[in-house]
Amino acid sequence: MGWQVLEGVPDSDVQQLLSIARRRVFRRGEVVFHVDDPADALHLIVSGRFAVRVQTALGDVAILAVLGPGEMFGELALIAGEPRRTATVEALEAGETRSIHRPDFERLRAGHPSVTDVLVAILAGGMRRLSRHLLEALYVPADKRVLRRLLELAESYGPGKEEATIPLRQEDLASIAGTSRATVNRVLREEEARGSVRLERGRTIVVDRAALGRRAR
Repeated sequence: MGWQVLEGVPDSDVQQLLSIARRRVFRRGEVVFHVDDPADALHLIVSGRFAVRVQTALGDVAILAVLGPGEMFGELALIAGEPRRTATVEALEAGETRSIHRPDFERLRAGHPSVTDVLVAILAGGMRRLSRHLLEALYVPADKRVLRRLLELAESYGPGKEEATIPLRQEDLASIAGTSRATVNRVLREEEARGSVRLERGRTIVVDRAALGRRAR
């Protein structure tokens, strides 16, 4: 299993990190941790998909990201200055992670200082993702944001496949794209008329990624 965020980090450092990781298994709908829980571990995703949720000032629940195999969450737990979780993470389906607890990581880093490069890579990867989404929220029209998130989800749920079934409600897609359900419904209906997606109850089936990609540019 390879993790995107660790690309470029020497294999020896990655293996040192994985040597202290603990296997965790989650059921569908199980909460990995809640917002304000103690931040004590980073999770590298082996299988399944996990939603990162926050509550807005108005009391609505927003999905910041849907993460799948090869990605990670909870990276701020490896920084002593972040004692509490800043979001809630829930398993959208049965899943498995490798969790790395801060005390274990600190002991490993004391004996192998080069493992610090792993932490830098993890934090940099998270910052790049957040920066990209923030720029899109500020400068990219809502219609294109919906298409881009749809493409990302299609890659997560059906890597290398002709079709990808995304088992998320339109409310969830709207939350991920930072727009309204009405906008998501309109965009999906337009794409269905073009033949690039197929809509079914509680899910969206992407059938023409190339066409979506052209309109998402």
